[in-house]
Amino acid sequence: MEKKTNQTIFSIFTLLLLFSSCVSAQLRTGFYQNSCPNVESIVRNAVRQKFQQTFVTAPATLRLFFHDCFVRGCDASILIASPSEKDHPDDISLAGDGFDTVVKAKQAVDRDPKCRNKVSCADILALATREVVVLTGGPSYPVELGRRDGRLSTKASVQNNLPQPGFNLNQLNAMFNRHGLSQTDMIALSGAHTLGFAHCGKFSKRIYNFSPRTSIDPSLNRGYALQLRQMCPQRVDPRIAINMDPTTPRTFDNAYFKNLQQGRGLFTSDQVLFTDQRSRATVNSFANSETAFRQAFISAITKLGRVGVKTGNAGEIRRDCSRVN
Repeated sequence: MEKKTNQTIFSIFTLLLLFSSCVSAQLRTGFYQNSCPNVESIVRNAVRQKFQQTFVTAPATLRLFFHDCFVRGCDASILIASPSEKDHPDDISLAGDGFDTVVKAKQAVDRDPKCRNKVSCADILALATREVVVLTGGPSYPVELGRRDGRLSTKASVQNNLPQPGFNLNQLNAMFNRHGLSQTDMIALSGAHTLGFAHCGKFSKRIYNFSPRTSIDPSLNRGYALQLRQMCPQRVDPRIAINMDPTTPRTFDNAYFKNLQQGRGLFTSDQVLFTDQRSRATVNSFANSETAFRQAFISAITKLGRVGVKTGNAGEIRRDCSRVN
């Protein structure tokens, strides 16, 4: 009987080992070591060139990666031309420079005969994301590779799959938890709002008609709210955009968290990270230590890059990132 029990335990242990090795084998650094050994430097140079043309390259690429991974997983489905995910209101505001960054990097990769049609658009987007973080002063980190490109992209699939500016902590945690991301991961990834901009319509309610009792959201720094009113008059062109980080909008740093401590979070979903006691300690930790934020961000974006990936024979390697083969 004891022998049989031991055999069963050994079998379960072996299955667990096999399962864990399968999961870790899905993505790995050095995936293109033989098929396209220079892929990382090729993408790095292409992204750097694009970044020198326009700073928007950085926030646009970072946001594109996040929007891609939260809908159907990190499979470059966001890049497929209309009719597609791009048509959803949550994606219409994605800046064209993010898409162009991937296109330019893909062209550069495919110019190398050894690499042509070997590297997925999903992996190029993941690598480009790392490069824009580095170019703006953020941390470098190893990027796991081996994703395949998805063949499906629909407007409907975006619905209820991306966090909204008005979300509270429970809503944020529920959405991130669905993808295996913890509250700490969510707060670290929110720190990417240290770059980029938002259109006035996304936060106008907080500065003009928060509630019947008060026009300005009381969790918003009043001086900051009045500045926002100057930049976003009531009948402003909805395309006008405001920096999400009012202090160092072109640097990937922990200023976002210091801003939250002062009531300078642009969205409700930003400021709630400080106003809610359950997440405040993490915000304070990141505000006090750039190192703590960087380490948490590396961990979180690596986990984000594993969400819903297609590997092996699933999906395809798109020849043109904007259409299925």
